[in-house]
Amino acid sequence: MNKINKLTNVNISSMSPLISPRDLKCHLAADDNVMSTVACGRSDIQAILAGRDPRMLVVCGPCSIHDVEAAYDYAQRLQKLNQELRNRLCIVMRTYFEKPRTTLGWTGLIYDPYMDGSGAVVTGLQMARRLLLVVNSLGLPAATEFLDPLVPQFIADLISWAAIGARTTESQTHRQMASGLSMPVGFKNSTDGNLQIAINALQAVQGQHTFIGIDENGQSCLVNTMGNKFGHVILRGGSKDTNYDAVNIIQALSALQKVNLNTKLMVDCSHANSRKNHNQQIDVCRDVVQQRVEGNVGIMGVMLESHIYPGSQSINTGSLKYGISVTDACIGWEQTEKLLREMHKQLSCCEISKAA
Repeated sequence: MNKINKLTNVNISSMSPLISPRDLKCHLAADDNVMSTVACGRSDIQAILAGRDPRMLVVCGPCSIHDVEAAYDYAQRLQKLNQELRNRLCIVMRTYFEKPRTTLGWTGLIYDPYMDGSGAVVTGLQMARRLLLVVNSLGLPAATEFLDPLVPQFIADLISWAAIGARTTESQTHRQMASGLSMPVGFKNSTDGNLQIAINALQAVQGQHTFIGIDENGQSCLVNTMGNKFGHVILRGGSKDTNYDAVNIIQALSALQKVNLNTKLMVDCSHANSRKNHNQQIDVCRDVVQQRVEGNVGIMGVMLESHIYPGSQSINTGSLKYGISVTDACIGWEQTEKLLREMHKQLSCCEISKAA
């Protein structure tokens, strides 16, 4: 036995039981109103991807959720605007609880809710699910990025749209996971700007897969998927250049068409497309919407990193300011509201022009 112990879990300091997805869902259950919001959100996005709904999808919200009270405040503001602009915009709140890191750093609300390295994952899962219940109860659909392949069992029933990030689009594990998700999934091009990796992911995610996962009881099991038919590309720029301009978008749509994939794509106005300048998101969004107004219906949506107040702050400062991102810098609410109203007006002018 001693010999075995010297070979097993050499670098593991401890293991702790985790709440099962079923127990978490029983403790924080979705009511009919919440389930209706999720279902309608998914249906609307599927219709946009299929070309049956002419609205633009807007995935908008904090880079990451670290303060659930501020997130709730933001959700109330966004839903009020959503109700006003919903005839031309389909607004979904960005609720990101997992943060991939290039090296080290805060890994998100689920893994470190107290931002102190204590790893209170059960508390993080409870906080994430509770917030999603509140957001959906307002009538506002929610979006997230799935990073750990086990997390969807805990919260995916409350998500209307999901993303696979630039660092994980090439991952077989994440493609398999996405093939079994119940909502539309966007795949970003890689951090170096490689679009082919995202296209390969779309082809893979449509197929059937078998992989090791967990069921609602937390039991290890074989998961057999039927494939996800609502995958799509997200252009987020790359290390060398942006890719939201008309030439890059036309080339991306052409590449999708050549392999018989859905010719609808989203543009991430942040990250490399904004050259990591949060204020630049506004100009990127304007450019993309203008392309849509000028007739490029292949552009089905945009993603914006937005919070109550602009900029970002470090979690190491000791005292955090309310409503400011602790990861990527975001545009503030005043900028967000103005931009979404501007988008609505641009698309309205487009409709008037076509009617004339």
